Order: sequence, then C-alpha cells, then structure tokens
Amino acid sequence: MTTILVIEDETHVRDILSELLTTEKFDVLTADNGRLGYQLAQRQRPDLILCDIMMPELDGYGVLTQLKKNPITDEIPFIFLSAKADRLDFRVGMDLGADDYLTKPFTRDELLTAVRMRLKKQAVLARRHQEQLLRTQSHYQQQLEQAKERLNQVLSQDQLTGLLNQLRLRQEFERFLKRLQPLDASSLVPLVCVGVERLREINAELGYSSGDHCLQVLAQRLQGFFTQNSPLMARLNGNEFVLVLTPVSSRYQAQEQVEALFHHLSQPISLNQGDIVLQLNLGIAFYPRDAQQLDPLLHHSQQAREKAQSSGGSAVEVYSGALRGDRGDRLALEQDLRRALETPNSELLLVYQPQVHLDSGEIYGVEALMRWHHPQRGSIPPNRFIPIAEESDLIIRLGEWVLETACHQAQLWEAQGLPPLRVAVNLSARQFEDPQFYQRLVQILRRFNRKPGSLELELTETCLVRDPDTSVRILNQLKALGVSIAIDDFGTGFSSLSYLQRFPFDMLKIDRCFVAGIHHHRKNAIITEAVIEMAHKIGLMAIAEGIETPEERACLQQLGCDQGQGYFFHRPLPAIELSQLLRSR
Repeated sequence: MTTILVIEDETHVRDILSELLTTEKFDVLTADNGRLGYQLAQRQRPDLILCDIMMPELDGYGVLTQLKKNPITDEIPFIFLSAKADRLDFRVGMDLGADDYLTKPFTRDELLTAVRMRLKKQAVLARRHQEQLLRTQSHYQQQLEQAKERLNQVLSQDQLTGLLNQLRLRQEFERFLKRLQPLDASSLVPLVCVGVERLREINAELGYSSGDHCLQVLAQRLQGFFTQNSPLMARLNGNEFVLVLTPVSSRYQAQEQVEALFHHLSQPISLNQGDIVLQLNLGIAFYPRDAQQLDPLLHHSQQAREKAQSSGGSAVEVYSGALRGDRGDRLALEQDLRRALETPNSELLLVYQPQVHLDSGEIYGVEALMRWHHPQRGSIPPNRFIPIAEESDLIIRLGEWVLETACHQAQLWEAQGLPPLRVAVNLSARQFEDPQFYQRLVQILRRFNRKPGSLELELTETCLVRDPDTSVRILNQLKALGVSIAIDDFGTGFSSLSYLQRFPFDMLKIDRCFVAGIHHHRKNAIITEAVIEMAHKIGLMAIAEGIETPEERACLQQLGCDQGQGYFFHRPLPAIELSQLLRSR
C-alpha cells in the first residue's frame, strides 16, 4: 500500500487530509510539527509527503532542507501546502526541491490530482532508475566476463613463447593420458624437463631482449623438431620447459629421442652481439613407472635435470630411484627432523619477511618462513626437508609447530609494545585437509591470545583444487572464524578464475616468475595488470612476491598492485632483528 505522510500543525486540516486520503486507500501517517514529521520520515520512508509551510519548531522549508540532506529521504516526493500564494514563496519552495505547491484552500480533486501525478512521476523515475541499474549491472557483468575471458586466455598461454603454461599443461596432461588409455603395460610416457642454464647472466650481460629471443628460438626449435606426434609443450617458469612425449617401449628409446632433441636445441643462436650457444640440461621421468601424477613427475624430471647440471656443461639424464639422493640419507634426515621437532629450543626456527604497502612502504605484516640449521649438516634449505616431511607423517606436526611459533612470537611482539602485525603462515595440503586442523588452530589462537584477524593462512592452488567441495567447506569455516586467506603463487598452478570466485579468499599473491624484470617484459606486465584488475573486481587485495629492484616496485605500483614483499624492501629477518627494525621506524 502507498504511504503518505501528512505534516500539518492545524488539527482539523490534518484530520480532513487523513480521512480523505484513507478513503482513497492510501496508508496515512501524520505529524503535528516539522521536527516530528522529519523523524517519522526517516523511520518510515513514506512514498510521498504533504507538508504545511508555517509550523512551530521546524517549518516546512526546514523539513524539506533536512530531508534533502539525508540520502535516505532525499528522493521522497514532497508537496507544500500553504495559505500563502505569493510567487516568491512558491519559488523558494521549488528551489529547495519541492515537487509541487498547493495553495489553501484547495479542492479534493486538486489534492488527489497532485498526489497521483507525483506518485506516477515517482514510479516512472523509479522504473527508469531500476532500468539504469540493470543496465549498469549488465554492463559491469559483461565487462567482468570479458576480463575473465581475457585473463583466462592470458593465464593459459605463455605470452613470450606461445607455448602452454603450467595451468594449461595440467589440464591437457589429464586429457593426454585419457587419450592413451588403455596404455600397454610395457609402455612408458616420457616427461622431459629442459633447463636453460645461465639465463640470468645472458639477461644481465646482453639484455632482457636477448634472453627473450633465446627463449623464443628455443620454443620454435622444440616445435619444429617434432614433425609427427606432436607432444605437449609448456614453459614451466623462467628458464624451464617441459615436454610430454608419446609412449615409448623402453627408456633407451626415449633417451635416444631426447639426445637427438638435445643436439637440435644446442645449435648456435644468432644475436645482434654475435652467436651464442645455450647451455642446456635435460631430465627425463616416465609415467607410470616413476609416478602417476603430474607434480611428482615434474619433480623427478627436475631432479634428473639437476643431476645433468651437476655433471658440468650440457647433458641429458634419466631419472632413477638413486636420484632421490641416497635413500638412507633421506631416512637419516627424516629422523633428524623428527628429533628436532621433539626437542625444545632446537635448530628449527622461523624468520619473518616484511610485507609492505607499495605506495607508502609501511610494513603491515610478515610472512613466516622456516629455516633448519642442522648441527652437523649446517643450513638445510626448505626445498630439501619439506618434501621429506610431506612423504612422512611429519608435515602436520611441522605445520602445527610453525603456527604455534608464529603466534607465540606475535604475542611477544605485542608485549614489547610493537605495532600489531598480521602474520602469514603457509599451509601444506595435508595440514589443510587434516580433520583436526580447525580445532588445533582454534586452540593455538586461544593459547597465545591471538585475534583470528591477525593471522593469514597461505594456500597454493594445487592444494585447494584436489577436492574443491571439501576445500570450500574448510575455507568457509576458517573465514567464519575470522582468519584471512591468501592464494599463494598465483599463476603457477591451476589459476582457474572459477576457483577465485568460488573460494573465499582475501588476498591473491602474484608469483615471482611474473614479477622478475616486469619493467622489461611487456607481456608479463599485461598478465600482471589483468591479474590485479581481476583481483580488485572480485574484492581481493593483490600482493607481489619477490620484488628485488626499484624498477619492479615502480612498475607494480603503476599497475595498481596493493602490497609487496622481497629483497628490495627487506630480506627474511630473525625475530629479534625484525623487532629492531620496527622500533626504528
């Protein structure tokens, strides 16, 4: 029902208006002075207001002025009622925003005509507003879909070489295997990792354009080598390519084929500065002999490539169990890691890399990173001991130790009077999927008196897409608790925009492979700008990892990136050094 508010200080006039409008099936509200009328309009938001001009406390002009100042009431149709018929009074009211002006005494028909005309006009305006809103929403949705389409296209292809990127490789790898089924029991599918050594030196000495040209020529040679049975080809990261070849009957057949590819790729490349011969190392792993999933196959082929690299010069190496490092040594490391976790004040520790606002340089948070200083072996890098922990039952305990240590340190910083920092902690897939994880997290936050919003959990794309439905459920639990969620290394895993929309993230972290030399790489800048734009459109903050130069920072600022971390700002610092840094700012 349409509601009309009558603001009139004369009781008999107010009663007559109320009775007349009620008879016409309007819902009528009344007020006997301007101040009460304004308050009633705020609470009830009537469809139209009839208001006398001359009233105590707040006159009609004052009521209209207050209504127009308030965004809740500024569009309500307003008709003045007055015994004053002076043209100047009429002009004052209309200038204030009145829709009409009735001079007392007026007839029933004059009143109802004015009311119905104002309501009809308001309905037309409301309809136009709704149509404009729908057009705006449609336009925005169209823009969003176009941006999604452009970004999906950019994210599925390496912009420098035209080869698949890792996202598309993952998608095509599953389709590739399905086409091979049923695979003969004796068949092997070679996965080849091609590494370009000393690419950083080429970029530094000859310029990024020369390095890019070398990679483009290498990609062309890869494509030109296979005249039949074209394999899957992708650029894995800055200096690595990967190929998935058609099945072979033996490892020797594959090695012979890859040796021929190696010699084809090793031909000199012409540059403006002269010819250059790339130093290449190739590693081979086999599906299903070495692994049946892409990630371990990639890891094994990279291990073989690293073995080839360690031999000096250029070489081809086939993965074998021996390349895992001596198994006994891995078992010894596992035992040492277990001991370190069980020993208070052990050789395990966290360092903290500051995360800053790119515009101001202000530190708003830190990322907690693991370090292991073995008493006999010295410093052991995370990429050495984390895989060992993941293969055993230690990764959940290790992840819990990281959470406890990070939250305890944040508590100590707070006790020292340092400004509050959000601490980011990386979660492994097994830790994230552990049924007890949520309960343990709540206990840790309570034990160290941490607000959930002071903690950020970083997860990789591959961790989340293993079981999307379960991931959504767990993430919603964490969001309800109040912790922040970041998707780490964006663009190096599955990078599906459907996941970005489905998973409740707060932060999108742009991987270093997009950041490195971004001011020299136009296509990397285009990708990064698209990622940042998409992040902002769906309500995410964007943070760039691995910023090492002022040029990279300036370029990312120009592209609209919100935050960043890297050696340009600060290296990862022990807790005591970070305390000193924060006190000095």
